[in-house]
Amino acid sequence: MYCIVDIETTGNGIKGNKITEIAIFKFDGNQIVEEFTSLVNPECEIPPFITGLTGIDNDTVRNAPRLKEISEDILRMTKDCIFVAHSVNFDYNVIKNELDQLGISFIRKKLCTVRLSRDVFPGYRSYSLGKLCSSLGIPLENRHRARGDAHATVLLFSKILHTKGIDITLKKFLNARSQEATLPPSLPKTQYVRLPQKPGVYYFKNDKGEVIYTGKAKNIKKRVLSHFYDKSEKEIKMCRATQGIDFELSGNELIALLMENQAIKKLFPIYNRAQKRKIPGIAIFSYEDRDGILHLAFSKTNGVPQPLTTLYSVTESREFLEQICRKFKLCAKYCHLQNGVTQCDHFRLGPCNGICHGKEDINKYNSKVIKAIEYITAARENFIIKEEGRSSEEDALVVVRDGLYCGYGFIPKDLQISSLEDVMAYVTPQKETLEARRLINSYAIRNQNKLLQLG
Repeated sequence: MYCIVDIETTGNGIKGNKITEIAIFKFDGNQIVEEFTSLVNPECEIPPFITGLTGIDNDTVRNAPRLKEISEDILRMTKDCIFVAHSVNFDYNVIKNELDQLGISFIRKKLCTVRLSRDVFPGYRSYSLGKLCSSLGIPLENRHRARGDAHATVLLFSKILHTKGIDITLKKFLNARSQEATLPPSLPKTQYVRLPQKPGVYYFKNDKGEVIYTGKAKNIKKRVLSHFYDKSEKEIKMCRATQGIDFELSGNELIALLMENQAIKKLFPIYNRAQKRKIPGIAIFSYEDRDGILHLAFSKTNGVPQPLTTLYSVTESREFLEQICRKFKLCAKYCHLQNGVTQCDHFRLGPCNGICHGKEDINKYNSKVIKAIEYITAARENFIIKEEGRSSEEDALVVVRDGLYCGYGFIPKDLQISSLEDVMAYVTPQKETLEARRLINSYAIRNQNKLLQLG
């Protein structure tokens, strides 16, 4: 038994969206055996643009029952039925979310007539309910009202059930972990199937071909699929809008990060909110105190005119300075890893050689700090980072020239490199940005063995 459902709501998302009308047809595969339709008082204002679309306004629902009052009808009509809707995740999740708020558990098997139609009726330009019904000769009356849309979906689903091999198709779609049950309704399966299981960046596109989200991944296919399993409101909304996916291979995670950063700056996708925010970096810097002792410290980049290097976060900066302390036998107190203490005794580093309590010569200690500074600022020189390429025949590289990020590229594995000029013809030029600088600095600090210093 199936229940074909359509709802009208106060908005487009899942969280906070309220039902204004619901229609449910109980369908045995051949005929409608029961029907339930009701307006619903959402107990909030209906936006004018929704009224313009559905014709449902505040007066229409003023005396309608609240969802709580018809919840038993919804549960009865859908019990032991497969929940069917056009773009099923929207209708199902809005209903589930509203019932959850009432303390009512709602779990049903689901089928999406958009995805089913793509499978059994391939080749149409649009699979929206209105255009699909027009293409298939299905009458659609009272569009954008729950009963009209739900009844048209019954007729569409009936056509689907009469196609050849439908039993195997339904079994495949009802498998909760199958691609068919997981992919966004408007995304052709071929778009997902062709994705590689390799590092790179991927681009979600809407119906106009505009990039709405850019991401990076060590495994593009696996990461893209994780978006479709995510049940957060933002992810559901983004996936509903996704009608195409493009990708670029990077060969490694570093270049994927740089590609992603560049794409977000250039394309400004609407769902890349976190990366749009400018997060100030953390500067590592040095200074000499009144006793002539050289300090290493960290602070937000604002107000540090000449940082030795810039990192992502306070945590990363502390970890970096711990590495420097350990490598050059410096004092945790004078590297600002312990504040308000007379003598250092860091829980990971232990006590120093005595500079903080007068047992180590200042000049000797400062010479170690100078070596540490030289080590940190080595990243200001000309160098490349060699990484895995996109295939076994090539290497990837990131180029820094005169301390500035120049770009990335891919070179033949057997290319001999003695200077920057040997590789510049292979480099895709990129703009130096704070984010790119931090990515490269963080990577270089952790992977000194992959740096090739050049003149």
